Amino acid sequence: MTNRRTHLKTLAATMVMAAAGTSFTSSALAADTIKVGVLHSLSGTMAISETVLKDTVLMAIDEINAKGGVLGKKLEPVVVDPASNWPLFAEKTKQLLTKDKVAVIFGCWTSVSRKSVLPVVEELNGLLFYPVQYEGEELSKNVFYTGAAPNQQAIPAVDYLMSKEGGGAKRWVLLGTDYVYPRTTNKILRAYLKSKGVKDSDIDEKYTPFGHADYQTIVADIKKFAQGGKTAVVSTINGDSNVPFYKELGNAGLKAKDVPVVAFSVGEEELRGVDTKPLVGHLAAWNYFMSIKNPANAEFVKKWGDYAKAQNIAGHKDKPLTNDPMEATYIGINMWKQAVEKAKSTDVDKVIAAMSGQTFKAPSGITSKMDEKNHHLHKSVFIGEIKADGQFNVVWKTPGPVKAKPWSPYIEGNDKKPDEPVKK
Repeated sequence: MTNRRTHLKTLAATMVMAAAGTSFTSSALAADTIKVGVLHSLSGTMAISETVLKDTVLMAIDEINAKGGVLGKKLEPVVVDPASNWPLFAEKTKQLLTKDKVAVIFGCWTSVSRKSVLPVVEELNGLLFYPVQYEGEELSKNVFYTGAAPNQQAIPAVDYLMSKEGGGAKRWVLLGTDYVYPRTTNKILRAYLKSKGVKDSDIDEKYTPFGHADYQTIVADIKKFAQGGKTAVVSTINGDSNVPFYKELGNAGLKAKDVPVVAFSVGEEELRGVDTKPLVGHLAAWNYFMSIKNPANAEFVKKWGDYAKAQNIAGHKDKPLTNDPMEATYIGINMWKQAVEKAKSTDVDKVIAAMSGQTFKAPSGITSKMDEKNHHLHKSVFIGEIKADGQFNVVWKTPGPVKAKPWSPYIEGNDKKPDEPVKK
């Protein structure tokens, strides 16, 4: 009996030790990964644009892990859904940095979400890679901006529409979603147009709330305004409102040859749910299109198609599409990996220093460079016409990469602002 009791005690002790051993091993494994935050709206009005960026980060992480990870460790994604709720972006950022202890965050689309996150990453010394074109007027030590500044998208687009080949527009409708990005971009564009001799009476500025769905009156107003002379529309509408806006353009028969619309937040993904045949010839300005032909893009498009099929991603498993913010996301995570390897550390300050001058062969066909000082990429600019199949035909491009100007020269006082983040 005593022997049996002793045996049971020994067995129990062995099981406890084994359990402890298992627990220790799993926590050691957990410590042996580098956690990466993914902060994109997977629900709400911005899910139409942002969900695919979450998947792009996960694809890049799989690819990096398959090649051995970073510093000998696998990357572990921590995905959260801020649900198109701007204050929730700040809360989720705090959670990622303090509770989940992520080394970096890839996320945000709208500027209002980025502005919500900014004080949190600055206070906690986190690191955010922001992959979407925006209004500029910001430089932070804790943010790398892999989308376009206004001089890499908005200004070239207006120049094109003013030119003979772009139709020679004289009157302008500035139409956007009512938040910081469209309002600041349009402030810059209004000042730029005035510098080119355009009168205030030839500029009509309009805003609609997030999720707005009825564009009948607005499109009728555009048609009426266009009777006063050659008119172009600059659209900074964001999210799922683009679908009813473009449907209404088609319904109203507002053709590109009469009133061209150039969009800054509409790409291949946003056009997925729209009959694009009536929209042929309308424009978008980006730094990448899926239709660009070069070996780097062919590889990127194939990689995404294979991943979407393997992961059974809705829509993309049957019709894989790539777009500009996906490319900017992909560049960002690969540059971050290179910077971590150069720094031999995930320490934020060391990685920031190592990001200076990083280069990556981008799917757009250029070698994209992170500016040595201002945390923005040097990017080529492309203007594409919508085709009947929802793709874009590039009709204009810059001769090469353009350096970003985060502080627009068309806003008073910006000439005195430094071209690098101020250390706080």
